[in-house]
Amino acid sequence: MALDQSALLEVLSVLKNSEASERIRHAAETIYQALIEAELTAVIGAAPNERTPERTAQRNGDRLRTLTTTAGDLELQIPKLRTGSFFPSLLERRRVDQALFAVVMEAYLHGVSPRKVDDLVKALGADSGISKSEVSRICADLDEEVSAFRDRSLAGQSFPYLFLDATYCKARVNRRVVSQAVIVATGVTADGRREVLGFSVGDSEDGAFWTAFLRSLKARGLAGVQLVISDAHAGLVTSIGAVLLGAAWQRCRVHFLRNVLAAVPKGSAEMVAAAIRTIFAQPTPDMVRDQLAVIASMLGRQFPKVEAMLHEAADDILAFTAFPPAHWKKIWSTNPLERLNKEIKRRTDVVGVFPNPEALLRLAGAVLVEAHDEWQVADRRYLSESSMALLTSSGTDQQEVAHTELMTA
Repeated sequence: MALDQSALLEVLSVLKNSEASERIRHAAETIYQALIEAELTAVIGAAPNERTPERTAQRNGDRLRTLTTTAGDLELQIPKLRTGSFFPSLLERRRVDQALFAVVMEAYLHGVSPRKVDDLVKALGADSGISKSEVSRICADLDEEVSAFRDRSLAGQSFPYLFLDATYCKARVNRRVVSQAVIVATGVTADGRREVLGFSVGDSEDGAFWTAFLRSLKARGLAGVQLVISDAHAGLVTSIGAVLLGAAWQRCRVHFLRNVLAAVPKGSAEMVAAAIRTIFAQPTPDMVRDQLAVIASMLGRQFPKVEAMLHEAADDILAFTAFPPAHWKKIWSTNPLERLNKEIKRRTDVVGVFPNPEALLRLAGAVLVEAHDEWQVADRRYLSESSMALLTSSGTDQQEVAHTELMTA
C-alpha cells in the first residue's frame, strides 16, 4: 500500500468517520502496511508492477496476519513471493519470544492442554493461528542457533571461576508429565567477563548426568578452572572431583545457610543466620577461620547439630579464602546463577508443561543465549581485569590491589 495522494485521501475519509480508538487502530494499520510494502520493495528491488534490472523476485499474492497491539488488532497483509520467502523485520520477535511462541504452538499442534494453550496463543497475538510448516521453520531456525551456541569452542581462553546449578521444569516424556533438570554452567574469563558456557536438559540431576555434562565442557576446550562454585548435591560434587581435577570446590554459602536453618527452630533462625554471616564479614582468611570457630562454639551450646555442620563444612564453605579478597563476594555463592535460573523459570512458567524435553531446551537455550549476549556488550565486567591479575600475583600484591580497589569502590 503506497501512501500517495489518493491513498492518503482515502485514509482521511475513513478516519473522519471513525471513533477516536478506531482512528488510532486504522492509522497504525496503515503505517504498518506501508512499511511492510516498503521493506519488500527494498528486498526484491522493485515496487508493485515495476520493472527494474535489480528485481530478484516477484510478488505472488499475500497472506493475512493479525498483529495484536495496544492500539488494537491490526489486520496486515504479508506479501508472498513466487520464489523464496519474505517476513517483515518489523514483525520479527526477539529470540526468546520466538522460542516461547514456537513452544506454545508446538504444544497446540500436539493437543496439549487445549484451553490453556488457546489462551496463551491469544496472549501472544496469534489469534489467526499458525501452520505446521511455520512452526517447523521457527523451531529449525532456533534449534540451529541454540545448538551452534551450545556446541561452540571454549578453547583459547581460561575460565578461573566456574558456576554450576540446576533448575527444574515439567515436560512430557513417553506420555507422562515428569520433572526435567535444566543444568547451567557459567564462567568468568581471565579478563573478568561472564559467559554462559553450557546447558543441558535431562531426567535427573544425578552424578552420571553431571559427569557427562562436565566432560562435554572439557571436550569443547574448557580449561584453567581454579574454583568451582555450586551447591552440595552429592552427584555434582562427585562429578566435579572426577572431571575437574586440580580445581577447588566452593560450597555455596546461601545453600549451606538454608541447610543450617532447616535444623533450628523458626524462632531462632534469624539469630543463627546473623551469627553465621559474621564469619563472611572478616577481612582476612585467618580471621574468617577464627570467626567460624568462635561462632560454631557459641551456637553449639544451644544447637550442637549446627556446630557439627559448621565444622564439617568448614573447608568447603571457606574455599573462597584461598582467592583474592576482592573476589570473595562474587565467588562464595551461586547467587549470580540463581538470578539466571529465575529468568529461565519466569519464561518457562508461561508454558507450564512442555510438549517434550527438546522444546524445554529450545526455550531455556534462547534465554541463556540472550543473557550471554547482554553480558558481552555490558560496560561493566563481573570482576575487574586488574583484580583478575591477582590470581597469578603474590600475596603482597593481592593485598595492595585489593586495598586500592576498596578505596576506589
